[in-house]
Amino acid sequence: MKRRRVAPWIAGAVGLVLFGVIAIAATSSPAKERIADSPLLGRPAPVATGDVIAGPAETLEDLRGKYVIVNFFATWCVPCRREHPELVQFAARHAAAADAAVLQVVYGDRVPTVKSFLDKNGGTWTVLDDPKGSIALEWGVRGLPESYLVDPDGVVQAKITGGATADGLEALVRKVERAA
Repeated sequence: MKRRRVAPWIAGAVGLVLFGVIAIAATSSPAKERIADSPLLGRPAPVATGDVIAGPAETLEDLRGKYVIVNFFATWCVPCRREHPELVQFAARHAAAADAAVLQVVYGDRVPTVKSFLDKNGGTWTVLDDPKGSIALEWGVRGLPESYLVDPDGVVQAKITGGATADGLEALVRKVERAA
């Protein structure tokens, strides 16, 4: 009687399960944004300076007087790609009143790829390159996407993980306004 080899069947089954988990994660709808704890909450926002790769050359100091969503993203990050239209929508809602803005920080991506992504998907805000991850380190970024809500006085009011929505950002801004 021939002995069957079990190892290839086990490896195939494990590979199939792993492929299924990755496929579900890559194609599922983005998680609702989560408010996360951060040592930055209630403190002045760290400086976010770097090479401007798109949009106007504005700093957080230039945006003082507005609510600012500081967003860390990369084009290879599937939740970041899903979140991007929500940021475009949020920025468009506030364009006329000029009471809120987005400042985006590229984390671990190539500048030409980011420029191509922005040309195709929109976004007229300041986009900073962070090739060494120093801005992300200052802000305590642990994973992508992550966003921080900075109030008009330059104080960090919230940390959002898991992808933000325009409506969720609106609600968060209103909550901070009511508390002020």
